[in-house]
Amino acid sequence: MTSSYASRAPRHVAIIMDGNNRWAKARGLSGIRGHHAGVESVRAVIQRAAERKLEAVTLFAFSSENWKRPSQEVSALMELFIIALRREINRLHRNGIRLSIIGERERLPNSLQKAIGKAEALTRDNSGLHLIIAVNYGGRWDIAQAAKRLAERVERGQLAAADIDEARFDSEMRIDDVPDVDLCIRTSGEQRISNFLLWRMAYAELYFSPLYWPDFGVEAFDEALEAFSQRKRRFGMTDEQVEVQGA
Repeated sequence: MTSSYASRAPRHVAIIMDGNNRWAKARGLSGIRGHHAGVESVRAVIQRAAERKLEAVTLFAFSSENWKRPSQEVSALMELFIIALRREINRLHRNGIRLSIIGERERLPNSLQKAIGKAEALTRDNSGLHLIIAVNYGGRWDIAQAAKRLAERVERGQLAAADIDEARFDSEMRIDDVPDVDLCIRTSGEQRISNFLLWRMAYAELYFSPLYWPDFGVEAFDEALEAFSQRKRRFGMTDEQVEVQGA
């Protein structure tokens, strides 16, 4: 069967990388071993996304709720983030990939904040795939922060409340230079979006894979893209209107 992906490609794919701990538990390994294995899937999916000429991929690496996990696991995750950044950033840069980290950075270890700053500065002018990683991120937090910034501008007299519309609000979100999410993938069989990119996913197509994240490789990613290409996206219109628009 000829793939229809080329004609109906998502511009922005968001991925909730779920199942690292369960993958490790099923193999009698520690949870952090599962996170290490998950890094390999990250590398494979990023490479495939770049090959497919996607505009943006956003990965949910650590939510604002994940601080509730055991402190030993959280510390190991923070260390893994630093190691992965330092190990992968030159590869990303060579391939023209731009890296951005979104989330509340103040709570992250200083060493991780510094590594993030260096990685973003190195890749800032790259024009290939925009890789966005959400660390200590929550969708409600993102929306609340945008509202706060707009309220402060109104207080200072720089903006009239009547001028606040969707476009103005959109410009205050943490990622304001990428298209809305077209496709959201979640692994491990769970079927929820877990406070991820709430504003950006208003019309996202949802794809749930039964695979744990470390088992989600290039073939599984291609299957998700193919499934997206078969979806009929209406954006509030009727089937007839969509067909006319696509003619």
